[in-house]
Formats: sequence, C-alpha cells, structure tokens
Amino acid sequence: MRDMTELKKSVNDGGVQYIWIGLKRTSVNKWQWSSGEPALYLNWKPGQPDGRDECAYMRNGQWEDTPCSNSLTFICSSSNMNTGLVFVNQTKNWTDAQSFCRQTHSDLVSVRNQNENQQVQKFINDNHISNDVWIWIGLFRDPWQWSDQSNSSFRDWAPGEPNNGGGNENCTVIKPNAQGQWHDIPCHSQYPFVCHEDKLILIRENLTWPEAMRYCRQNYTDLVSVHSVEMQEEVMNAVKRASTEAVWLGLHNFCSMNMWIWLSGEVVCYQNWAPGNGTTPENCSLEKRKGAVQSGGDQRWISRPETHKLNFICSRS
Repeated sequence: MRDMTELKKSVNDGGVQYIWIGLKRTSVNKWQWSSGEPALYLNWKPGQPDGRDECAYMRNGQWEDTPCSNSLTFICSSSNMNTGLVFVNQTKNWTDAQSFCRQTHSDLVSVRNQNENQQVQKFINDNHISNDVWIWIGLFRDPWQWSDQSNSSFRDWAPGEPNNGGGNENCTVIKPNAQGQWHDIPCHSQYPFVCHEDKLILIRENLTWPEAMRYCRQNYTDLVSVHSVEMQEEVMNAVKRASTEAVWLGLHNFCSMNMWIWLSGEVVCYQNWAPGNGTTPENCSLEKRKGAVQSGGDQRWISRPETHKLNFICSRS
C-alpha cells in the first residue's frame, strides 16, 4: 500500500481515465504463499486441488481448494515472536482475511514444510479448534505476474475485478478517480503509463570500498545509506542477485571516536548488525574497516577490511 500511495501521488491527474501498471495475466497459474514465496511443499488432501478454485484452506491437517469468495475463519502469522500464530474467529473471504492479517499482524500463515504444517495443526489442537472447521491459510494461485518478475503477491483490485470481460482483459490499469484501484482491460488499448526506476543499483563488479565509493559517486549518487527497516528491505531485495558473499554499503568506521557513520554524514541509529559485528571497538592500527551486508542468510551487516573486493550498492538519491 505504501507503493500505491506513492503511485497515486505521482498520477494525480483528473483528466486521465486509466494508467497502465506492470501487472499482466500469464499462462502460468501456480500456487504461491501470500508472502510472495513459491509453494514448494504441498499437503493436499487426496483428490485436491480439483483445479477449479484459487484459494486454500486447512482442515484436519490437510489442505483443500475452494473459491476465494467463501467466508472462513483464518490464521495469521504474527511478528510477535512470543505468539507466532493468531487464530481469528471471524469469517472473511480470503482477500479480506489477507488484508486483516497484514494490517493487524504480519500476513496469512505460510506452511512451507512438514514441520510448519505440524506446528499449525498443533496450534489448532491447543486452541481447541474443531478439526472440522475450515481455516484459511495464505496459499493462493493467480496467473498475474509483474513485468519485473518480482514475487510480490500484493493485489489491489477494484470490487468485481479482475472480470476478464470479453475474455481478453490481460493487462492492468489503475483508475486515478476511483481510489486508484486496479482494473483488467485489453492490452492493445492505449493509455499513459508509469515507469519504475530502482532507487538502488547492485553493481556486480568486485571493487574495494574506496573504489566502490568512487564508482557510485561518478555514476549515480553514492554508496547506499540504510536508515530504516524499509531501506533495509530494499537492500535485501537487491543483494539477492549478488555474486559475492557480502556487498559494500556506505558505512565506515570513524576510528578516533569508535563510531560507525554513513557516507550521508549520519550516525548509525537503525542497526542490523550480525552478532559480533559493529558493537565492539575495531583495531584501526591494522586496517580500516567498512560495512557490508551479507548477500545470503539473514542479510545482516558485517565489518570487513576496506581492501576486500566485493559487489556494492549505489543509490540514485
């Protein structure tokens, strides 16, 4: 929704009927989790899915498909590590259940392996929920794919959309005068459109930290500074394509004061250090230390000698 808010600000033109966005119907209609992850583990009841429906529920430890318009209770995953799962004893359709979980907890629950399936079933048993109750999980399928091939499962269709009127409405527009919600229309129609420019650019060259800084300043703005969870999420998305085990950030150690500072000039407030990094004094007599982000694992920040040669991330602004 943050993206939608920014998009609506940029297209606030009352004279435009429709504006293209990068969502298109494809021939691939595979199951995926609400979180955007592909569904690699599947625990369907024998005979399921029957191929007709687009959303999944759990009953007695197994999954079945059913129309997304049905009203069922559901389980949210929680960002609170103490609770983990939350059973919502209200009936909603799948899309409304997804929105409720995202607004109040984290997302509809993902069940990515047998262990998680057992954990969810144990949660149901521990909460004395009947095994006959149909409970939404975060599994759905649709044929819509973003043009940048991202796994985002966010959808903001207008009521009754997508309706595939005429059988050939395979591309997506927003209506600026109708809360900016989405409609499917034929791809051959001609309307204005919005292009996306990445704020962050992963450079898959192996350079030392000073070389990477010079490259970014000559070609973009600077090595990236990470001041928030939102920016860290963008960095995490960028480093997935890296060819080195870590990627330089615009983070350097100010030895004389034992402080880490961003190239933007700001002291590090938001922190995402890996254990044993960034919190103990660096031995500056040996070599200068700079900050990088791990390209694998949980993608935390690490301290590295500036002479190491790594990929790096430049920012455009």
